[in-house]
Amino acid sequence: MRLLLIRHGETPDNVVGALGTVIPGPGLTPLGERQAAAIPAALERESIDAIYVSRMIRTHRTAAPLAAALGIETIELDGVHEISAGHLEGRSDMEAVYAYMGTLLSWWSDPEARIGESGTEFFDRYDADVARIAAEHDGTVALFSHGAAIRAWSARAAWNLDEGNTRTRGLANTGMVALEGSPDDGWEAVSWHEDPLGGTRLEDEAAADPTGEEF
Repeated sequence: MRLLLIRHGETPDNVVGALGTVIPGPGLTPLGERQAAAIPAALERESIDAIYVSRMIRTHRTAAPLAAALGIETIELDGVHEISAGHLEGRSDMEAVYAYMGTLLSWWSDPEARIGESGTEFFDRYDADVARIAAEHDGTVALFSHGAAIRAWSARAAWNLDEGNTRTRGLANTGMVALEGSPDDGWEAVSWHEDPLGGTRLEDEAAADPTGEEF
């Protein structure tokens, strides 16, 4: 199958660089709405069978224009939300950002290291939902998820990526990582689109976005 992992549009937390991971979280900024509106045209060549979202409001609102364009109802999943920031929630200072992203990067050597959850807990919940998607579809599926979650899970799941990709490859709001394969046969990352799907004109260069920027 072909799995399109699409990050949500810009949120107020992204603008100020705050770690916002509590469910359901905020919606989108006006720019985030424009980013979402550009997705259907950007993906017009994809033959999308289903659209999945997390439990967070921002993925629902980002997916809405694509769902309307294709006449497909979105399906909410329990385990593809953002990696929990725990006691760092809401902070935007560099100490908090480094603690959050540093813990995430340590999961390749120590999966039990914790922020608001351990690496084992995160990968287990994300793997379970991707397995559910793969069991129901053979074609192309769009999964709207989150910056740190997509960067971490993709780098671990795809045979041709590693932890270095989580560190050095950013993922702007409505950026996309495309994987092909299955949970049983393995995944290959066939593209990592760092910019918004609607183009760089929709990127907020002034925003401090810790879960989307290179670390």
